Amino acid sequence: MKTDTDILIVGGGLNGSTLAIALAQTGHTVTLVDRLPIDRRADPEFDGRGYSLALASTRMLAALGIWEKVARNSQPILDIKVTDGRAGEGASPWFLHFDHREINEGPMGHMLEDRYLRRALLEVLETNDNITNLAGQDVLDHTIEAGVVQATLADGSQISARMIIGCDGRDSPLAQRAGIKRTGWDYNQTALVCAIEHELPHNGCAHQFFMPAGPLAILPLPGNRSSIVWTEETKRAAIIAAMDDATYLEALRPAFGDFLGKIALAGKRFTYPLRLTLAQSFAAERLALVGDAAHGMHPIAGQGLNMGLRDVATLTEVLTDAARRGEDIGSLLVLDRYQQWRRFDTAGMAVATDGVNKLFSNDNGLIRMLRDWGMGAVNSVPSARRELMRQAAGLSGDLPKLMQGKQV
Repeated sequence: MKTDTDILIVGGGLNGSTLAIALAQTGHTVTLVDRLPIDRRADPEFDGRGYSLALASTRMLAALGIWEKVARNSQPILDIKVTDGRAGEGASPWFLHFDHREINEGPMGHMLEDRYLRRALLEVLETNDNITNLAGQDVLDHTIEAGVVQATLADGSQISARMIIGCDGRDSPLAQRAGIKRTGWDYNQTALVCAIEHELPHNGCAHQFFMPAGPLAILPLPGNRSSIVWTEETKRAAIIAAMDDATYLEALRPAFGDFLGKIALAGKRFTYPLRLTLAQSFAAERLALVGDAAHGMHPIAGQGLNMGLRDVATLTEVLTDAARRGEDIGSLLVLDRYQQWRRFDTAGMAVATDGVNKLFSNDNGLIRMLRDWGMGAVNSVPSARRELMRQAAGLSGDLPKLMQGKQV
């Protein structure tokens, strides 16, 4: 049966847009549907987040011609320091220190603000003839008829495709309509996110300070600025979020410390409730799930977007290889290859982030002593330290070609 497009992608966020570009560059025709209009997605005030992009992710963006558009606005991550303690008491003398020079690959990653990456993706989307970008639209329903996906849009129009991909978030309506169930739980934690200006230079060092209520991440941005991801119990987070800017900074200061001198807010503040959610299947007949639609985990290691981009790289390679062999890209036989490639990695990361959060988000004296000793022990073993750095840089495991900086 003739189709309007090879692949229909639902959700034009960072993962969906990157996937559309990657697939289009390998010869697939792609239709990308997103609820938000273009001017909303391109708004520089659209989102206050900054992303920690692992080295493998920046290599992928470079292979797609995106990194060159955003590199000048990024900040290399040269060091990572992980400490434990209580707000106002300073850090434990036991810590982990990752120095990028130990892996001889360049910076372990880069920090990049959402506004720059989103606009660069939109620019590439609009210049690729293989991509139809339907902004301000939504897919309300889809059916499978004679080996083709028939999708109904909010305006009543229909699109037929060889397959459909859900990049539509943790509560993916596409997954729900396909009967894909989810596993997970609420952490009773909320991430308070903002950017700050500080008096002293950060020297490209990212800090992860574990406190009983949850971790505080201080992530370097260009200039004397840093992105803050401050995790608190949900009830206290709501109180902090309701504070005016001056009181908010007073609440932050005991946890933040004074190692960067005076601090001030730089932009808007945001909150994000935290929960673990894993789709029980990443694929069904003529359907695949990518990014948060497949897995949402604790931001404790800053791997959320990186895991989504690895989904993108893997699915692009699986579908492109299948198309070159003359296979039906929407068949479950093909899509199962994607699921098998990604399932173990995402489950492992979910277990790891969940375990670390539970281990460190408490104030048990014995557990605290053991975990501090453990960090000190790992820090004293160069081979163990280098392996953790390679994992943080996204260089471990069975990497798809795009994550190696290669064309598919």
